[in-house]
Amino acid sequence: MTTFSAVARRGGGWLLLIGVATFVGALSTLVLPTVLGRTVDAIVAGKDYDGWLEVAAGLILLGLVVELVDGFAETISVAETTAWLRNRLIRHLLVIGPVGSHRFNTDDLVSRVCGNAVDAAQEGPIVVTIGTAMLPPIGSLVLLFYIDIWVAVAFIVSVALVALMLRTFAGQATEVNIGYLQTQGRIAARLVESLAGARTIAAAGTVQREKQRVLEQLHDLHEQGKRRWLVLSRTAAQVAVVGPLIMVVVLAAGGLALLDGRISAGELFAAIQYAMIGAGFGGLADVFGQLAQARVGASRIREVLAVDPVAYGQRTLPDGPGSLEFRKVTVRAGDAILLDGVDLVLPGGAAVALVGRSDAGGSTFVAIAARLRDPDEGQVMLDGVPLTELSHQTLRAAVSGAFECPVLVGETVADAIGLGRNRDWVQAAAQVTHAHDFISRLPQGYDTLLAEAPMSRGEVQRLSLARAWGAGRLLVFDNATSRLDVVTDMQISQTLVDDHRGRTRLIATRRMSAAARADLVVWLEDGRVRAVGPHQRLWNESAYRKVFE
Repeated sequence: MTTFSAVARRGGGWLLLIGVATFVGALSTLVLPTVLGRTVDAIVAGKDYDGWLEVAAGLILLGLVVELVDGFAETISVAETTAWLRNRLIRHLLVIGPVGSHRFNTDDLVSRVCGNAVDAAQEGPIVVTIGTAMLPPIGSLVLLFYIDIWVAVAFIVSVALVALMLRTFAGQATEVNIGYLQTQGRIAARLVESLAGARTIAAAGTVQREKQRVLEQLHDLHEQGKRRWLVLSRTAAQVAVVGPLIMVVVLAAGGLALLDGRISAGELFAAIQYAMIGAGFGGLADVFGQLAQARVGASRIREVLAVDPVAYGQRTLPDGPGSLEFRKVTVRAGDAILLDGVDLVLPGGAAVALVGRSDAGGSTFVAIAARLRDPDEGQVMLDGVPLTELSHQTLRAAVSGAFECPVLVGETVADAIGLGRNRDWVQAAAQVTHAHDFISRLPQGYDTLLAEAPMSRGEVQRLSLARAWGAGRLLVFDNATSRLDVVTDMQISQTLVDDHRGRTRLIATRRMSAAARADLVVWLEDGRVRAVGPHQRLWNESAYRKVFE
């Protein structure tokens, strides 16, 4: 889990340099008013003041140098820490895989990696800045006591108002930032969903309805943004009022002290300068706001890193045909139940069609069978061995899947089918899934770059089918042929049915023809298994027939 200490350690020497630079800058800020006050006294007394002016110029130059160093170090620190956080997040997401990341929306994860990592990386420099930024107000108070106790008392009373204001602001800023970012993430997720299904939405004539669905959250975002603005503006207004008030109070107390002869003109000048520095304590409101945002970003990153990596066992599989067993499997998503106490045994070596309406739980069933997600309750067995007890290598050699919207990885078409495998294996898999013919027509055949391969969605699905074909015990298809033309779909479905390699084939499908060719049909309804049997027998029930309408 990423804590502030881990981020700070990553910042390392840069945070130290930021601390030193801001500390030196704070000291020069505190010394400068005294030097200028001595200059004023020297002028009033008619003495030589050139030496004091030279010291003042040196302090001003030193302040400029440390400010440049601070800016450079902060930029480098944030950039390096952001890169480290993104690297760690991406690596962790790859480790937890679909099993661990299913609770997060994909677009929300992208937001955390791209945006929140930058926010979290700024926490170290901001905390260091706040720590050293406390020195000038505290130091100015000490020096005001040195100049005159009553001037210092006036200053303390005034600054107490600012401190109270900052404390309230810090809590409010954190709350409004969390709400704003969460609402923003929901809008982004809906927008990406709509863009991905733009053609379907246009064809269905539901553009206006989809627009309303995406934009309905804008009202919430507006309200959250308004709350955020009100907190910031209210604090800014308070600072604008309190700052001059501090100056007036200190100037009045200092003027009385000057009339009483307790302080000199130069000390009054210095007291006013220290009051201005102390009033600058209110300017920390903006820094506290940045800190609140950084902490929100860090907390969103910690939510991802807190997900435990997927645990694998050490067991291998005994000889067997790929018998798949669900034992009281329940899967939840919040308050919704996706699968409800499923008890089912699928015979090894059979072609099993999984059918049901879109909300029946078919995709969840497939994900559990392929261990792309673990059930909340119950257990899944493959040839008598729980999937959770299998080693990673054994599991992925035994189980593979293809899905409705596959993502191809690798550089070339051959990589997309069998990255790391030899060309003979790749071509054999392509031929059996009827992908070889269209691959041969590509500009460089199997060596065609994926980015330059002109492929339809159906052809992409065929590459995905070929990639999954090497599974040793269980092939899992989730509407993996939905984009294929009728002829190719029939050919692949027949290939699956006629497969004699002793593997179980679990095929989630919406096509009646695929169910008819399967050895067995599992009919899901509302997350439960309603019936199991051959398609011909189930066809006698009108509710079953309606599944394919």
